[in-house]
Amino acid sequence: MSLYFWVIILAFAGPLALSFDKKVHYYTHIKSVFSAILIIGGAFIIWDQIFTDAGVWGFNPRYIQGWYIGRLPLEEILFFVIVPYNCLFIHEVQKAYFPSLNLGRTSLISQLLFISFGVVLMYFGSSYYYTLSAVGASFLLLLLAFQTRQIFIPRFFLTYLIALVPFLIVNGILTGFSTPEPIVWYSESHIVGWRIGTIPVEDLYYNFSMLFPMVWIHERFLSVRK
Repeated sequence: MSLYFWVIILAFAGPLALSFDKKVHYYTHIKSVFSAILIIGGAFIIWDQIFTDAGVWGFNPRYIQGWYIGRLPLEEILFFVIVPYNCLFIHEVQKAYFPSLNLGRTSLISQLLFISFGVVLMYFGSSYYYTLSAVGASFLLLLLAFQTRQIFIPRFFLTYLIALVPFLIVNGILTGFSTPEPIVWYSESHIVGWRIGTIPVEDLYYNFSMLFPMVWIHERFLSVRK
């Protein structure tokens, strides 16, 4: 198997094995989880395809299996299933184990930092496709959630902060932290150029834009089911 495939499978192993934890009962949420993944993951696969065609990013054939759907390797398609699955797992774990946390202040600080840095990023990256689209999409989603007074926002920001740990590990590997060449490369002409190690900072907002609406849909399904 390719290195990219191994990264995805190993990232999936822990959450999959713990999906039957008696306190979390994550396996009972499969319908809402995969509904969210199908709706939002499908949209992001289209986004991914468009940006791959435009040369915003691409994939190193040295580290992929060689099976493609359109311009995307199979491993990249799996990314949009496994990463959201893992994030929703984190979301349900912290809800189950810490149901009474007072998240108001933590959430407010996180939101202010997220928005403030995004504004700075958009200012300096106003001519870059990936910068504008990733930050702009996350801001539009937050605005819509604020306007509709979604109560899951504080809980999501905790999920997002926790998910940053595996995110930095997985994305670090994919962008070349531990390999001679990156598995996924980014065109410097489409990003502002600021990185966390080898990870373009835009990825923070791209992942937010993907995971936030997935949690939103997941929570919506759960509320209807009650």
